[in-house]
Amino acid sequence: MPVKYSTAILVGGKSSRMGQDKALLKLNNERFIDRLLREFAGSGEIFLSVAHKEDYADIDVPKVADENRDIGPIEGIRQALIYAHEDYVFVCAADMPFVKKEMADYLADYISSDNDAYVFRDEKRSQPLCAIYHRSILPVIEEQISKGKYCIADIFSHIRVKYIDLTKSCFDTKTLRNINTGAEYRSILQPVVFCVSGIKNSGKTYLIEKIINEFIQKGLSVGVIKHDGHDFECDTEGTDSYRFYQAGAEAVAVYSADQSFLHEHRHIDAEELIERMRDRDVIIIEGLKDSAYPKVEVIRAEVSSKSVCRHESLICIATDVEIPENTVCPIFGIDDVKGIFCCIMDKLFDV
Repeated sequence: MPVKYSTAILVGGKSSRMGQDKALLKLNNERFIDRLLREFAGSGEIFLSVAHKEDYADIDVPKVADENRDIGPIEGIRQALIYAHEDYVFVCAADMPFVKKEMADYLADYISSDNDAYVFRDEKRSQPLCAIYHRSILPVIEEQISKGKYCIADIFSHIRVKYIDLTKSCFDTKTLRNINTGAEYRSILQPVVFCVSGIKNSGKTYLIEKIINEFIQKGLSVGVIKHDGHDFECDTEGTDSYRFYQAGAEAVAVYSADQSFLHEHRHIDAEELIERMRDRDVIIIEGLKDSAYPKVEVIRAEVSSKSVCRHESLICIATDVEIPENTVCPIFGIDDVKGIFCCIMDKLFDV
């Protein structure tokens, strides 16, 4: 029978290197703290370890506040062990937005009478803020605090610790990633990029229009890149910008208070355009069926009857034709926008 454990999310840090409360940072339009609460909802007792009782008043879960101020997460663990109703407590830091409930369950499978703590370790170091502790170590923690020793790792030499090698589990090493600085935060905000591909006139543009609306309803911003296999004109004949370009200017830009337009006569690839749009949450590329980008393929009976995309890159297929049963990706009706959108979210978003 699985061992029960309480879950304590530590949100009492100063976030001094970040310059703002890390628990309130957002990923895919969801705050770190809300991601973790959603992840562990229904798994048993869950509460927040906070610096002050009045912190996070908008979050309707129990909170336990520090008594010893400004000594770091060791006090958060102490309070968690005092408050918890279960003998074992899974402790997680709020700046670890990729932690999963399955990780806590995985640690709990190792619980026995032989150890007092169960701590994940990757190829670099152990992670005491993604670990399970038994309430019996509370006197050890309090003794260390009384001696002015606030490093959690110092406790480990006084208790029985089982280190769990994350690299030998099914979990990616990014799940233990702490987001401590602005640079680390920006590095996880790369936009989600995927293609909607298919042969000409298959209905790609129509599907993209519908998917854009689904993302907007989720509060996510969208950029779209259209790949054209042929040369094209993107300015209107007779406008000033068109005349400048025809006169030989290599680049022409037009801007107003609300919009801008840049026309350049040079080669550019999708990666450069993605970089320019990297402050968007989602970037959809129309076309690029031979690329390695994840893609939704549109197959419409009027113009085609078979897949033309690399199967290993397919998220799903949207179609109104019969597709072989051994197809390796999900298949949706060509008008099943909700189903297609949910598949995209499931495959590409860490939600």
